[in-house]
Amino acid sequence: MRYEETGFRGLIVIHADVFSDERGRFQESFNEARFRVDTGLNMTFVQDNESVSKKNVLRGLHFQLPPKGQAKLVRVSKGSVLDVAVDLRRTEPTYGRYYSRILSAENGTQMFIPEGFAHGFLVLEDDSIFNYKCTNYYSKELEGSIRWNDPALDIRWNCENPLLSSRDAQAILFHEFESPFF
Repeated sequence: MRYEETGFRGLIVIHADVFSDERGRFQESFNEARFRVDTGLNMTFVQDNESVSKKNVLRGLHFQLPPKGQAKLVRVSKGSVLDVAVDLRRTEPTYGRYYSRILSAENGTQMFIPEGFAHGFLVLEDDSIFNYKCTNYYSKELEGSIRWNDPALDIRWNCENPLLSSRDAQAILFHEFESPFF
């Protein structure tokens, strides 16, 4: 695996070694010992989630508040998505900025998103499968969401009318959020 810095403290793009031949493809998606050595991060993932979505579904921008904040390791096992992380850490120079990357089954790229980021993704192909490992259990009482099309964030989704949940369509604007993240 190869690790790429993003300019956001702790936000890492991971390029997996993908092996393909006439039978198909293989990649190691996670190796705890190697992850700890290569990143210097010592954390435990306690929950794995998977979503299957149609093209133009947009999920996010979601986060979990302390003390149930979550870091995530995300990847796509079928199809492709535009993955977006927004820095909510008030003391960071990247506060209020976003990073995006196309993740696909074909490219095998993953992102590690530390606690203190809002996260979302736009599905680029029908029946895409999105997987994420989380460092904390989901808590409905401590979930939060920022509006996907907030003009202050100016995220380039390249999709004018995505398919949204009612929760995501009615999420708060960035300036309405008082961040507890540092």
